[in-house]
Amino acid sequence: MPSLFADLQFRGLVHQMSDPSLAAKLDGGGLVAYIGFDPTSDSLHVGSLLQLCLLKRLQEGGHQPIALAGGGTGMIGDPSGKSQERPLLEPEELDANVAGIRAQLSRFLDFSPNSSTTRALLLDNRVWLEPLGLISFLRDIGKHFTVNQMISKESVRARLERPETGVSFTEFSYMLLQAYDFLYLFDHYNCRLQLGASDQWGNITMGIDLIRRVREATAWGLTTPLVVKPDGSKFGKTESGVVWLDPSKTSPYQFYQFFLRTEDSVVGTYLRYFTFLDHEEILALEESVKSHPERREAQRVLAREVCTLVHGDSATHQAEMASQALFSTEVDQLEEETLLEVFKEAPSTTLPKSFLDGSPSMSDAFVLTGLAPSKKMARTVISQGGGYLNNRRVTDSSRPLGPGDLLCGRYMILRKGRKEHHLIRFES
Repeated sequence: MPSLFADLQFRGLVHQMSDPSLAAKLDGGGLVAYIGFDPTSDSLHVGSLLQLCLLKRLQEGGHQPIALAGGGTGMIGDPSGKSQERPLLEPEELDANVAGIRAQLSRFLDFSPNSSTTRALLLDNRVWLEPLGLISFLRDIGKHFTVNQMISKESVRARLERPETGVSFTEFSYMLLQAYDFLYLFDHYNCRLQLGASDQWGNITMGIDLIRRVREATAWGLTTPLVVKPDGSKFGKTESGVVWLDPSKTSPYQFYQFFLRTEDSVVGTYLRYFTFLDHEEILALEESVKSHPERREAQRVLAREVCTLVHGDSATHQAEMASQALFSTEVDQLEEETLLEVFKEAPSTTLPKSFLDGSPSMSDAFVLTGLAPSKKMARTVISQGGGYLNNRRVTDSSRPLGPGDLLCGRYMILRKGRKEHHLIRFES
């Protein structure tokens, strides 16, 4: 079994490291490490997934992880990677967002007392940032950094080069507050390692420098690569919006489909980043992409592993069945919410349940839903094997439809040929 650092290297997770000696410390266990999460919503999204997995890897490697919710810095906004200033959130909204994030973190980290020295912690920096007095902060923290040093950071310099946006003094102070976070965690939790994406490197090194100046002690930083799609666009963005970890914002089916649609050129990278599969299995899946790309085996494993990690076995099983449901007879095993998700793009018709009292035939239903222009055409299509009820072929056009054909007690799926679906809703 590889060491923790060797595993991180295999997975391509080591982008920048403040000190080569950190490798041995990662392999030795016993470090306290933290990653900050921006509470701009009551749910994290897949853009945070790499960092969540990283904290989980550290905890399994014998280290204590701290997930730091930026309830305080969230009132300011990090300029890193942003082309303009974020809208500032009210305290009540931030509190609600931090509460929402707490539940999601428990899917990845062990917060139970039984985990002893590796017990994960969720902290909110608003606890120590809000009471800070401006004068004492400027005197005790601000004096250790020059403006020259701050504007040399990439996150600030990129914004200064855009005169139409610039950087507000509020945002400019963000890196000092994040540096103070590291110092506070060092003092109160013996935290000596900060982790984050590569766009956080400037902020991380500010904290390392502050600890060195104020406490004459050594702290470390490690960053991971930014995750992007093959076209260089932001990972986790789709035409319909952000892919959230909250199932009420992005259903497990949509989440599963997002990873199932991963392109061949990046599926190996995503398997390394987002799964806990053995190295040998990942290498075998990468080879399958080269030898049999049409099978999309790597994509199916990626989607299953990540969906299970985020949503659990049951939701993943539903998502897998749903991904086959357009053409599978297992459509009758789907839960109502998943069924509607799968067929939300299909044309639909709403009818009273009393419609079934007359025992309408398959050909009647085809004409009513527009799958056939006439009963004669409906009979021809069905008799030639092109008619399906709930994805089961029906060749008898006179077959009656009844309550026993209902899915989830109120739906039927008609299909003509390979691709034309129609959802019928029956209302009481």
